[in-house]
Amino acid sequence: MNEVLIAGLYVFVLAAFLGYQVISRVPPLLHTPLMSATNAISGISLIGSIVTAGAKYNTTSTILGVVAVTAATINVVGGFIITDRMLKMFRRETKSTRPGEAGKK
Repeated sequence: MNEVLIAGLYVFVLAAFLGYQVISRVPPLLHTPLMSATNAISGISLIGSIVTAGAKYNTTSTILGVVAVTAATINVVGGFIITDRMLKMFRRETKSTRPGEAGKK
């Protein structure tokens, strides 16, 4: 094995271990806001996958790039949907000015 591959595997294993340790120590109350805050960072993987899909290195890299674009897009859109649902829980109910409409959404 060459040194570049070994270094890449070392960084991957270290990042996976540290990521697991950080996420497992987050209290459940903070998990959703933390994941919502990092949703924008997921956009970086979307940009990288678009670059990979459009680079035309070979057919395999193009196919894997398209799969990565699909997965990253689902991740980003899902994150925004979850963030929107979370923020709706904290909105105040507006009072209606018409009689009999109070409390209805």
